[in-house]
This record gives sequence, C-alpha cells and structure tokens, in this order.
Amino acid sequence: MSANSLPEGAAVWHSLEVDKALDLLDSNADSGLTPQEIQQRLQKYGPNELEETAGRSAWEILLDQFKNIMLLMLIGVALISGFLDLMALRSGSLKPGEVPFKDTIAILAIVILNGILGYVQESRAEKALAALKKMTSPLVRVIRDTRLVEIAAKELVPGDVMLLEAGMQIAADGRLIEQSNLQVRESALTGEAEAVNKQASLKLPEETSLGDRLNVVFQGTEVVQGRGKVLVTNTGMTTELGKIATMLQAVESEPTPLQQRMTQLGNVLVTGSLILVAIVVVGGVIKDRGFSNIQELLEVSLSMAVAVVPEGLPAVITVTLALGTQRMVRQNALIRKLPAVETLGSVTTICSDKTGTLTQNKMVVQSISTNNKTFRITGEGYAPTGDFQLNGQKISLEESPEISALSVACAVCNDSVLQKEQGEWAILGDPTEGALLTLAGKAGIEKDQWNSKLPRVAEFPFSSERKRMSVISQVEGVATGEASSRGVDPAIAGFLQSEPYLMFTKGSPELTLARCTQIHLGNDTATLTEEQRQKILAENDLMASKGLRVLGFAYKPLLEIPPEGSDETSEQDLVWLGLVGMLDAPRPEVRAAVQECREAGIRPVMITGDHQLTARAIATDLGIAQEGDRVLTGQELQRMSDEELEQNVDLVSIYARVSPEHKLRIVQALQRRGRFVAMTGDGVNDAPALKQADIGIAMGITGTDVSKEASDMVLLDDNFATIVSATKEGRVVYTNIRRFIKYILGSNIGEVLTIAAAPLIGLGGVPLTPLQILWMNLVTDGLPALALAVEPPEPDVMQRPPFSPRESIFARGLGSYMIRIGIIFAIITIALMWWAYQHTHAAGYQGNPETWKTMVFTTLCIAQMGHAIAIRSNNRLTIEMNPFSNIFVLAAVVVTTILQLMLVYVPPLRDFFGTHYLNMQELGVCIGFSALMFVWIEAEKIFLRIVGKKAV
Repeated sequence: MSANSLPEGAAVWHSLEVDKALDLLDSNADSGLTPQEIQQRLQKYGPNELEETAGRSAWEILLDQFKNIMLLMLIGVALISGFLDLMALRSGSLKPGEVPFKDTIAILAIVILNGILGYVQESRAEKALAALKKMTSPLVRVIRDTRLVEIAAKELVPGDVMLLEAGMQIAADGRLIEQSNLQVRESALTGEAEAVNKQASLKLPEETSLGDRLNVVFQGTEVVQGRGKVLVTNTGMTTELGKIATMLQAVESEPTPLQQRMTQLGNVLVTGSLILVAIVVVGGVIKDRGFSNIQELLEVSLSMAVAVVPEGLPAVITVTLALGTQRMVRQNALIRKLPAVETLGSVTTICSDKTGTLTQNKMVVQSISTNNKTFRITGEGYAPTGDFQLNGQKISLEESPEISALSVACAVCNDSVLQKEQGEWAILGDPTEGALLTLAGKAGIEKDQWNSKLPRVAEFPFSSERKRMSVISQVEGVATGEASSRGVDPAIAGFLQSEPYLMFTKGSPELTLARCTQIHLGNDTATLTEEQRQKILAENDLMASKGLRVLGFAYKPLLEIPPEGSDETSEQDLVWLGLVGMLDAPRPEVRAAVQECREAGIRPVMITGDHQLTARAIATDLGIAQEGDRVLTGQELQRMSDEELEQNVDLVSIYARVSPEHKLRIVQALQRRGRFVAMTGDGVNDAPALKQADIGIAMGITGTDVSKEASDMVLLDDNFATIVSATKEGRVVYTNIRRFIKYILGSNIGEVLTIAAAPLIGLGGVPLTPLQILWMNLVTDGLPALALAVEPPEPDVMQRPPFSPRESIFARGLGSYMIRIGIIFAIITIALMWWAYQHTHAAGYQGNPETWKTMVFTTLCIAQMGHAIAIRSNNRLTIEMNPFSNIFVLAAVVVTTILQLMLVYVPPLRDFFGTHYLNMQELGVCIGFSALMFVWIEAEKIFLRIVGKKAV
C-alpha cells in the first residue's frame, strides 16, 4: 500500500455501516488506536497536512520577463550599438562632444524597466493553498489507547477516533460513530446555506452527493451545535479539502487575451522589422555595389529596430490597467491581477454561485398556509417588519387569528436568537429558524416574551429519521385541573382546553400531517378531513415547486410532561396549524443586473450545491433561465463524459447539487466551446473553478480566504450588479488600449518607413538616432497615450455583444488603420525630409547641414500631437467633441510640445540629444507639415461618414 493509499471502499465511507468502517480501518470505537499502530500509519499515510507543489522561483519569474521577443531584439540592438561605439572609441572617430554608449545605456535601462514591471505583475505568490491550510484545526481531541488526549491536527491518522463539540473546526474527514443533536456548517465546502443535521446510523447509497452525506464529516467544516464521535477515514491530500488543493495546483494559468495579443503584436512587429532591415541592407549593398557603407546601413538598421519596438507600450498598458483598478475599487470591485481589468471586457459567460451571490444568504418566509388560506409575506432579510397579504390585499392579524397561533409555534419551537447588531438584524443560530423568528416578529410575537409565557420544560430533538422536533412548554396562568384559560394571552387562548402544557411540533409537512387528527381554525379546532388533508398536501407541493423550503407545524395540549424517549407515542393525535414556506431570497438588485448582462450579450449561468427545485425557482425569478428550462444535477453530470457535457453545456443554465470537480468540469467544457468564462463564488469548493476560469470573481464579505486568493477579482459588496459595472469598465479599458495602440504603432510605422527611406533616396546619414527614437517612443508617444487611456466610454458600450477574446489585436480594422496612417505619416515626413535636406545643403545656408535631421525629428513629434487629438473618436470630428471631456489629452499635447521644443532650444538638452537649432522659418515648415497629419485623419472621418461606414 502506498504512502497515501487507503483501504478498499475508502471512497464510499458513507455507504458503509459503522462496524464495517471500523473493521476496514482496524480500529475500535472505545479504545482507538495503539501507539504502535499510530506510528505505522503516520509512516504509511503521512502527516495530516496539505502538500504544496513547487512553483516558479523568483529568479525564474525574473528571467521569463526577458524572453519577450521585443525585449530580446532591444537587447540585441543595445549590444550592437555598444559594439559600434566601442569601435568608434578605439578608432578615434567619435564626433566632438558625443557621449559614447549613451544609446546602449538608454536602451538597456528601458529593457530593465520593462522587465521589472513584468516581474512585479507575475511575482504575486499563489496563496490559495496557504488559505486552505488555515482551515485545518490546530488541535483535536481523540481517543488513543483507551485514553482521551489532545493532539496536533497534523498527527491524525486514518483509524483515529475523534471527538467533536460545538465551535470546533473539523480536522479530517470521517465516518460518524455516534452523535447527539450534531449540526455542521458545510457552506464553505458544499455551498449549502444552512447547517446540516448529521446522523451516524444512516447508510447511504454510493452515488449520494457530497451535500447529502449526512453520516460523514469533512475537514475544514465547523460544528454549530451538538457533539459527535468520528472515525477518521481520510487525512491530508485524500480529504475533500485535499482534493480541492490538488485541483487548485493542477489548474494552469492561461495567458489573458491581452497578454496573448501583446505576444502576437511583438511577433508581427519584430518579424516586419527584420524583413524591412533586410530590404534596406540588401538594397543599400546593391545600390553601392559593395559593403563600403555597411556601418551606415547598420546604424539605419539599429534605428529601425528601436523605432519598431513601442518601448513605452508596456508601461502605458500597466498604468492604464492600474487606473482601471482604481475606478473599479470605487465601484466595489477589487482587482487582484492587473490583466483581469481588460479581461472582464471579453467575458461571454458568467457562472455564478447561488448562495450569497445571487441570493442574500438569508432564509426569508415567503408564504404561509393555514386554515385553508395562503398568505404572502412581505419584507426583506431578518428585519421583523412586513405585511401579511391575502389575494394581494393587506390583512390585519385580528382578521386572521390563525396567523398568530402559527407565529407562536414558530417562536417557541425554535433554538435560534434574533438580535439587532449595529443597526442590522442578524440571526444567531440556524438560518431556517431565524426566518421563523422573523415571521413571528412580523406578527408581533417576540421570542423572549413568549419564552416566559410558555417556558420550555422538555423537548424531543430533531433527527433525520423523524424529520421533526417537538418542544413542550408550560402554559402560564393555567394550573392542573383548571377548566378555563382566564388570564391567558389571546394569541394562544384557542389552543387550550384545561391542559397546563402545550407541545409544539415542526418538521416535514408530510410526516407531521400524518400524525394530525384535527385542524386549528383560529379560535377552535375541528376534525381533519381527508379532503382537507389532500388540500394541505397539494399546497405543500405547490410551495415546493416554487423552490421553497416547507415546514409543517402542529400542536397538542398535554396534561403532563411526557417521559424522555416517548416521542413516538406522544407525537400522535396532533392539531394541524399550517405550512411555512421560506426561500433564500434573491438580492433585489440582481434581476436588473442579469437583464443588463443579457443586453450586453453575456450569458449568466447558475452553478450551485443547492437542491434543483430551489435553484430553478431562483434562476427563473432572476431571468437566468426560462420556465421549464432543464436543470442538470451533479449526479447526472457525474454520469456524463466530457464530450457529452460539452454538447449540453450551451443548453443548460442551471446546475444543482454539484461538487467542486463538477464546477471545474463545467467551466472547462464552456471554455472548450470557445466561451470566455467568469466564475463567481465564495466557498472553498469554488476555488478550483475560480482559478480555471478566465476571470475568477470572489465574494469579499462572505468569501473564504481560499476563494479570494484563487480569484482575479473580489467583490467588496458581494453584489452581483458590481460585476456588470466591472465588465463595463473592462470594455472601456480594452477600447482605450486599442485606441492608444493605434496611436503608438501608427506613429512607429511612420518612423520606420522614414528611417528606411533615407538611405534609399540617397540622403546622407540616419535621420534619427536610437536615443531620439527612444525619446519619441517613451515621451512623445507615452504621455498622450496615457491621456487617451482615460477617454470616457462610448454611450453604447453595454448594448453590444462582447468582442471575441480570441480576436487578433489587428482585428476590426486596427491593423489596416495602423499601416494606412503609418504610410501617410511616412509620406508627409519623407516629403519634409527631402525639402529639409535640400534646404540645409543649399548654397549659402548659414546653419549646420545636419539640421535637416532635427527638422525630421521635430516634425515626427509634433505630427503625433495632431494624431492624438484626432484619434479621440473614431467617427466624430474633433470640432464636434467637448475638448474638456478629456482634459488630459490637451494637457499631454501642450506639455509634450513644450518638451520637444526644449530639446531644440535648450543648449544642454540639444547637446545630449544631438539636435540643432531651428530658425522660425524651419520651425514653421515643421509645424505646417505636421498639421497635415491631423487634416488627413479628420478627412478620413468625413469620407467614412459620406460612404456610411463606421470606423472601429
């Protein structure tokens, strides 16, 4: 048997009798394991800990940043530039005042900066497993060698006998040996809203889903009340929590759409640049019939390589995403991973958990049925305020005394407490019983008062076999043998004959009704007829079909307190009070959010561990599904192959009773169908699917640490509507990213073509140095690009389907725009370059003959300012737009223009950047040629408007 193997049948402990489970693990319920057995099992199974697989080291993450093809090309350019400077330094051919290696240093500085930015983004260590480890209890009480001892949880082994009590966190998976009123909160693991009543004596079918395994307990869940004795069956990575840890570590993070598009962009730019370099070099060699000008050709090639790489783009994208995260935080969406901002804009499917995400995670009574009348209850949450309505009309309690009687039963037959904390009503105890207390409060029945009027003297606790509980109360003001109920509260006067005790019973409607022989009629009782019985059962079925959890209530006057263990005989001949139907109510704002999702082409899907009837009712009410839509359960899904699930996944909008591996399979099936999936969740069971999803969204208030650490985004208000706001922001961010990519790369293409043209048309030297190109790419391009990143959203941003997350970065006309504008840019600049070269080499010219290069440099920079102003809108003319709707663009244009002029007119900067002084005529010519870029783009908009085509 391997180190972590388990005995045969370990996967189905819930289907075994207690004695059989003890035999399989060779353990004893009374004496536990011996020290020798413990040591052997520790060696065989290992410690009860979650194991962590090795991830990438910090050095590996850092080195990965420099595998980017654009950075590799820049490193190559820096090395070649450094080599040329070194050769010039040795040969003494450096120009006077020229600083050696400044291009190399500047390029390497940019490479290192980009590498650090990438490292900071990727070096966030995954903490999901650490959060899982926190869920394991540090100490646990066990029986070992007939003695009760307290040990560290990591020392537990299969076969140990573990003791549970209220407030404990369970340290391992186990089969219940015995229990007393044991309730366990498993919502973090299974998604169930309410605590689960455990029962050791059950033997369940093998295919029983995780949430229905009432005879076993799981690591990481919490004991709410009662006590129990458990046979430890699974420890460490073989527990249900361990399986989740395994799935988390098996899920590989895929590159986001933005990362994929940037990789594609880099490949295209580098390939295009190398082809262009080859053309220039080969053309130059052929033109001069030899390698005499090879140094000049190499300088041209280096400048072209630097020009083609948008060095400022990574920084601009990072800042843009960071600004997006700040705007999202103001809308209660916390982004944990920067690329998730843009990723949200591509979402096509939102897989949402039900409990706490779509619903309030509060059971609320929706309707009651008593005395053949069905009342609807208004009000939200646990606040004891609301109305009782009959046929749509508000009614008074005086008109329906049966409501008061039922409400008394709800308050008295109850172990929870309703209290107000910091202005909010909250429940201490079971959510179902909290809903009953709220109902009683709406009827004016307060538990504290009625505990004194009807003090509890005995009870028959709930069990899963009986599916009911009973409370015996002494009636204040009635003594044994008295024949009247004088002085008794009117709300219970109708209950009494001459008996001093009342027994209230609640539980399964069918089983409780079967023990009733009479029916309560407000202030009287009558024999329960078969016709009434059938009406009650029909009403119960109707409530259940709406997804309500239904309880039946009854009472019985008693002359004496029944003896302990007499529940079977005492709970007979009951008087039927009525039905109470409750629901974990939807959040009021979710319905509108779901509608907005649909208008935006986003399909919402509910994935829950809850029952299918409840899931269907909530999903239909919210508009996630239509009446009659199919509900796929975990058991059905388990029987499906991956191929069958993939065929059905686009047809099903409701998944119920699912386990963690089911959620993961659903997300994977949707992704194989080409869907771009966001997954919301709050429990541990959601973590693997959150990590697998293209965008994982955790709940900030109810979410576990595990779900938060596995997610890309956290909802600070647990509000589904916040996802819609975040999705809108993601679309705006992606639109703006495309906008400044068009701006930056259109300019870069113009630069490359201008540099390539210089030697081919016979101009001497390279028009732009690598340092000047870096200036343009980082400052002249960078500042306006950042300003374009905060452009306000278009009005129809959420009235269109999401763009395909797998579309090329050049899709929808962006590629053709960049080439077209780049060519126009180059034509304008080459024309200026030709004129400037002739001007500065004409006879009698008083300035430096190299001034033509500064004119080219200045024209390229100022032309980009006109480009930035015009590109704010694809379709509207600049004159039609409010210039102050994005004041940052105007500020960036003014600041960048001033900085560019400083490079020409401030001597120290002029010397460092290798520029020359321009007279007013030359500067005017540069501005005139630059303005042609703005005129061209505006003319394109007019042309597109005339032909009726919308630019993108």
